[in-house]
Parts: sequence; structure tokens; C-alpha cells
Amino acid sequence: MKGAVIFDLDGVIVSTDDCHYRAWQQLADEEGIYFDAEINQRLRGVSRMDSLEIILERADRNYTNEEKKVLADRKNAYYRELIQALTPDNILPGVGPILAGLKEHGIKIAVGSSSKNTPLILDRIGLKDYFDAVADGNDLSKSKPDPEVFLLAAERLGVPPEHCVVVEDADAGVEAALAAGMRVLGVGAAAANLRATLRADSLDGLTWADLSKLPTLE
Repeated sequence: MKGAVIFDLDGVIVSTDDCHYRAWQQLADEEGIYFDAEINQRLRGVSRMDSLEIILERADRNYTNEEKKVLADRKNAYYRELIQALTPDNILPGVGPILAGLKEHGIKIAVGSSSKNTPLILDRIGLKDYFDAVADGNDLSKSKPDPEVFLLAAERLGVPPEHCVVVEDADAGVEAALAAGMRVLGVGAAAANLRATLRADSLDGLTWADLSKLPTLE
């Protein structure tokens, strides 16, 4: 059986890190909560509500669940406004050739992302109908490092987890993929994660020959 590749979205296919950071910063400023780049790093690969809990660690009062939902919705509104400006030019270097190479070799591809804005982002960058399957935050009850998102993507692809490779840029995603019984290509920040099966600074410059070293894809 040929394997499949499941791509995280943010930081792997397109970078929306700055949009997230600006949206969380605006919310934190409005609430008078300290927020900086170091705290923002802890939010990588984490769901919106779990990210909010991390930010509220610095709050000087407790928020009710209803208030938390209002805050999360506000942040998402700021974020969605920012990502409206995304175009195909925002696809990260190397992504196009890798995706084309996988399709050429008959490898199924999917997106596995904690983001509930995945459909909007894929639409803005012109990849809405490119993937064989998508699993995102709209489908999930648990966020990474829980393996739910990748197991769901594999199920939708019709490929057993042990035949899947995940491409991730966050440690939480690496842990989620390993928990799902999948191999992992760590890129970006995750290139420093020694638990990743294969590591690279980015997808730029990688070829099918590099990915085919992973026995899952043979």
C-alpha cells in the first residue's frame, strides 16, 4: 500500500503566525493582560480555547466560561480580518513542488490542522480543492498533542495511520503524530525536535527523493 502525507497548515503550508500574534496581542492589550513573543510561542499548534487559557494565566482576574467564549470569538474576528489579505503568494517556499511531486507519485495528501479557519485559509491561498482530505478544528474535540486530528485525516484518506507521514512545525504536532503511530517530518521550529523521524529547516529544497527515504511512503 502506498502511504499518505498529512500536512499541518500554519507554519507548514502558509505562515499565519504574524496574524495570530497580532490578533492575540490586540485582545491582550484590550484586556490589560501582559503578552509577548515568548508567550506566543507556547500557542503554536494549540487550539484557540487552549491558547486563550495560556494567555489568561497572566490575567489579574478570573473569567467565566461565557466570558472566555466572548474573548475567543473577538480574537477570531481580528484574525479572520487579517487573513483576508492572504493570497497564493503566501504559500511557503517549497510547498508547491512537494505537493506536485506527491501527486505525481500517487501519494494521497491531506491537511490536519487545529485551526477552525482552515477552509478560509485554503480558499484564500488557492488550495481549497487540492487535498484529498481535510481534518480541522471544526471536526475536533481535542487539540494537539492529542492525535485526534491526524487519526481523523488518515481515516478520511482511507489510509492506515502506520502508512502516514505528518509534516509539522510545532512540538505539539510532532507529539500528536507520534501518538497516532505515524512518522513525522519536522520543519521550522520542529526541525530541532529529535523525536521527529526526519528533520528539515523548511520544505524548500526538499524533493521526492528526500521524502521517499521514509519507508511509510514506499
